[in-house]
Amino acid sequence: MDTNVIRAEALVKSFKDGSGRGFNAVDGIDLEVGTGEIIGLLGPNGAGKSTLIDMVLSLTRPTRGTVEVFGAEPAQAIREGRIGAVLQTGGLLPDLTVADTIRMIAATHRDPLPLETVLEQADLTHLAKRRVGKCSGGEQQRVRFALAVLSNPELLILDEPTTGMDAGTRHAFWDSMSAQASEGRTIIFATHYIEEAQNFARRIVMVGNGRIVADGPTDQVRERASARTVSAALPEGLDAAALPGVLSVSTEGGRTTLTTGDSDALARYLLTETDAVDLSISTGSLEDAFLALTSADPAKEQL
Repeated sequence: MDTNVIRAEALVKSFKDGSGRGFNAVDGIDLEVGTGEIIGLLGPNGAGKSTLIDMVLSLTRPTRGTVEVFGAEPAQAIREGRIGAVLQTGGLLPDLTVADTIRMIAATHRDPLPLETVLEQADLTHLAKRRVGKCSGGEQQRVRFALAVLSNPELLILDEPTTGMDAGTRHAFWDSMSAQASEGRTIIFATHYIEEAQNFARRIVMVGNGRIVADGPTDQVRERASARTVSAALPEGLDAAALPGVLSVSTEGGRTTLTTGDSDALARYLLTETDAVDLSISTGSLEDAFLALTSADPAKEQL
């Protein structure tokens, strides 16, 4: 039995630019998403993230390749209420209250969750009587989230869900997402906030130039894709840039920080071949991995 929530094979979506020349916004993506996964979808602007999401949501059709959701066409999963989505803009009427907006969309579902439940999940109970047009950008995103969970979906897809939210509101939103995940929902979210992906995603899929450039558990993507740093107090006269495997060197006070692709080998050399002392090793951040991989050659790195 196929346990994949999403399966994409050789997925391509082509467009034409202003001069009429064709380009692939999504350029041969293969992707499988299993039940209960929490995936952070990362990539720079124009990488193909939103186009990929649009194909999963049946908002646009692939030029080539296939995409299935719950083993069928995405449109079928949409009709059955098995997918909920939070998109960046659109879809809200400013003159309706928050509660009336949710009631209106609930009427289109066969078995929607109760209004009170949805308001609570989206932290909107205190805003129920406010007109949507009077809500801040972050509050409107929470309204979109409320609409996304109305059908009690098995799959949640979030495209930059915390756009317009301040730090406190973003924290509350992800607390809500943690509650959604604890109920076994599969969650895919695209974000520019590296910290969000690092703290919440269990798997990272990085996209660059329409292709997947890294795909694996969050810790592995960060550790394997990012260079590490070795910091130590080096003896006078040692040419740090000439040490084996060193990519860059910086010095502050009496400590020298060395960036390297093989921290173990460099540390071993410093401890056995030099008089270096007070040595420490640190792992690069997910942001380092993001910048390195999405700006490099877009050949996929499967972790």
